[in-house]
Amino acid sequence: MIIVIKLLKGALFISVAIALYALSDNDLPAELRHWLQLLRFNPERRFWADLGKQFADVREGQVLWAAGGTLVYSLFSVVEGVGLIFRVSWAGWMAIGESAFFIPIEVYELLHHREVGHPGHPVMLLTILALNLFIVIYLWRNKDRLFRHHH
Repeated sequence: MIIVIKLLKGALFISVAIALYALSDNDLPAELRHWLQLLRFNPERRFWADLGKQFADVREGQVLWAAGGTLVYSLFSVVEGVGLIFRVSWAGWMAIGESAFFIPIEVYELLHHREVGHPGHPVMLLTILALNLFIVIYLWRNKDRLFRHHH
């Protein structure tokens, strides 16, 4: 399950990086409006209107940097997933470290953002936190069994 999660996460973020690259020279507020209408969201809601205003200030270079950073981050998940398939110890430690790194951030977000519709909605944050805790605990408890034959 952890391998599948890591590989899916890697694929998702590779897709996001490609989409960011493709959108880097577009009119981002217009793109946002287009997608909101396509998904039947009301683009006039305050949240979306504010987001559109923020998109207006984003420059092509910033989007390209975000695409590059997202691609690099996605490669970590892909490398972790492939390493876990082959049961190499560094991949287990990498997965433990990455998952553990985000736990304090997720707890902070859970304690400080409680708005429905906000990307930090408690149900989503609790799910991500539980998943990361599961990964850390499972890999830590089973590290000797899972990674003993590769050094």
